[in-house]
Amino acid sequence: MFLLKTFHFLDSSYSWQLFFQDPASPVMEGIVNLHHDLMFFLTFIFFFVVILLWRTLSLFHNSVVVKDTQSRLVVHGAFIEIVWTVIPSLILVAVALPSFALLYSIDEIIEPALTLKCIGHQWYWSYEYSDFESQLGVLAFDSYMIPDDDLHFGELRLLETDNRVVVPVNTHIRILITAADVLHSWAVPSLGIKVDACTGRLNQTSLFTLREGVFYGQCSEICGVGHANMPIVVESVSLENYIAWLAQKI
Repeated sequence: MFLLKTFHFLDSSYSWQLFFQDPASPVMEGIVNLHHDLMFFLTFIFFFVVILLWRTLSLFHNSVVVKDTQSRLVVHGAFIEIVWTVIPSLILVAVALPSFALLYSIDEIIEPALTLKCIGHQWYWSYEYSDFESQLGVLAFDSYMIPDDDLHFGELRLLETDNRVVVPVNTHIRILITAADVLHSWAVPSLGIKVDACTGRLNQTSLFTLREGVFYGQCSEICGVGHANMPIVVESVSLENYIAWLAQKI
């Protein structure tokens, strides 16, 4: 008898969330790993400073009355000056190297197999698949938030849309982002994407999903009274299901 293992991923936000959503792209995996590495240094520095302050405020305060003549003679220490200059410099170098590596990997654009254009409006998103044409021209559609009254059981409030962005898994995708009126921001935390949508300007990023799933995001630039009503839903499917979805749209 075989046991079927099921995995549940956190691909949407929830109330009082403290941690990252589960990564679904190499970029998000790099962001999470960099965060964990930085937390090691931050934790070390925090406790080091706390212990140093405690020793300064308690031990030195109690002994300064007895050894006041000696403490007044200590006005400079070359060794300690070198130590607290060199060690922070080394820590900054250790932090900077993986940070720059991650930044350059985010900006790297590999020859894409698919181009997706995202256009922000007040207050919805529209999408264009520039590589495909339907009977009405370029394959394009609008994506509106589903109102509370129309939600089905299990669907997420303020995060579901009537038309999802469907992309194939394990495929290099170029994403072009712009706005039709005011500033918006196309952000999907599980994919490690957060790019501003500016009127009259095209911003570009890349996407490579590592697994199938439904990933939720929202507009992350305050764009007016309907700012909270601009969810983003990206569905990563197998190549066969993606081709079937395209056949229905074209």
